Amino acid sequence: MKAQVYKDPRPAEHFARFHTRTRTRRPDWVYELVRLLLTPYLLFFYRARCIDSGNLPAEGPVIIAPNHFSFLDHFFVAVYLRRKVHFMAKSQMFKPPLQFIYTHGGVFPVRRGHSDEEAFKTAHAVLARGDVVVMYAEAGRSRSGELGKPRHGLGRLALESGAPIVPTAIAGTERARNWKRLQFPKVTVQFGEPIRFEQVPEPTRDQAQVASEVVFERVRSMHGRLCKEGRRSVVKAARAARRAAEGAARRPVRLD
Repeated sequence: MKAQVYKDPRPAEHFARFHTRTRTRRPDWVYELVRLLLTPYLLFFYRARCIDSGNLPAEGPVIIAPNHFSFLDHFFVAVYLRRKVHFMAKSQMFKPPLQFIYTHGGVFPVRRGHSDEEAFKTAHAVLARGDVVVMYAEAGRSRSGELGKPRHGLGRLALESGAPIVPTAIAGTERARNWKRLQFPKVTVQFGEPIRFEQVPEPTRDQAQVASEVVFERVRSMHGRLCKEGRRSVVKAARAARRAAEGAARRPVRLD
């Protein structure tokens, strides 16, 4: 297993241009090109399937909060969504030549190993214009194959912005590292019902941590069910729930 670099030695000024671009411009043609090229790969080799993408609000600011096992998680989250999403990613990824794809494709850096306020400013700018931010609750990849522990950053962004959070479970990518052995696990992405916290302009670290744990508990529950019961069972349950909700919506209200 390749050792990870947990602190980026480059100065904060090095990443200023990436933040400026994300704050002022949405993802462009590069985003669409990458999606066009990767979609067949993800669908054919990994048999990717999405459950309950309708839980993502059609407009307005949204935070998507998935678990994180693989660098492919970004793409599995976005492939089924009509809305373009912005990704918060570790700063070590921002090196030529791929940094061109990242910056034009909606990715912005978190300076790893440092308290990076610029990353939060960029996330707030994206949400303020009504767009979508993907932020991993674990603040990094789990390399053990098991879900990690939530960090306070997700809760902080949610509380400061007041934006709804969509807890998201990704099952299967914990085994995606085996592609060199021609092993392509079946991957499922499930979007949960949005959670919205009362806005807190300056949350404490403890408040932020509690909010992160509330969200990640939903993620953990969905992920556990996907792994235990399998995709087919969860899809059937999701369809039944939608039919029940639609039936209740059509049922006339009785006045006693």
